[in-house]
Amino acid sequence: MKASLLQRFWVTFSCWVVGFYASTLNRFTWRGAAHIPKNGGVLIASNHISAYETIFLPWAVIRHNPMQMLWAPAKEELFTKPFQRFFYSSWGAFPVRRGRDVKANKVINELLTDQKVMLFPEGTRHRDGRLGKGNRGVGKIIYDTRPVVLPTALIGFNAWKFPGFGQRAVVVFGDPLDFSDLYCLADCKETHQLIVERVMEAIATLLKQEGAYVGQA
Repeated sequence: MKASLLQRFWVTFSCWVVGFYASTLNRFTWRGAAHIPKNGGVLIASNHISAYETIFLPWAVIRHNPMQMLWAPAKEELFTKPFQRFFYSSWGAFPVRRGRDVKANKVINELLTDQKVMLFPEGTRHRDGRLGKGNRGVGKIIYDTRPVVLPTALIGFNAWKFPGFGQRAVVVFGDPLDFSDLYCLADCKETHQLIVERVMEAIATLLKQEGAYVGQA
């Protein structure tokens, strides 16, 4: 998928609107944005504790990379109504069926050749802040596309209410992960599992460094 100039302008503009609410009326901050490459395929792999993340995480990325897209797979139920489908699609979201979705995986693989994509390897939200197990399919995507993978920790959004003021949250972008040893292994389920486990371990480490790790789901 490619975004038009108009869509990229819309995303950048709306991210700044969202950012005013998140970082001015509230206290959303971020660290490690320097780890985000300007160009090339980039996978932002994050824990998932709130629906708000899909709105506020793009602000932390796009403010440092204006006129770019942060694509995101989203559950197909969000695209059933015309207005919702138009809104989410305009922001770079695209539908994914529960279970194995070959078509969506193909889209993700194509995007990761030269664009930025955010994924939640757990596949579901854990509002209590616990970290779930990573989906092996994410390991397969990484093995096939070899993007820059940034482990990302989101903290505090599970306590946010809308509208709200003065609420705190933080996103921490970690160092890019090295999978060179695992890329030498066979393209199989075991290798894909090792890859996603390394991603989840890196996210857990970031959460622990922030004093926000509350255990596994």
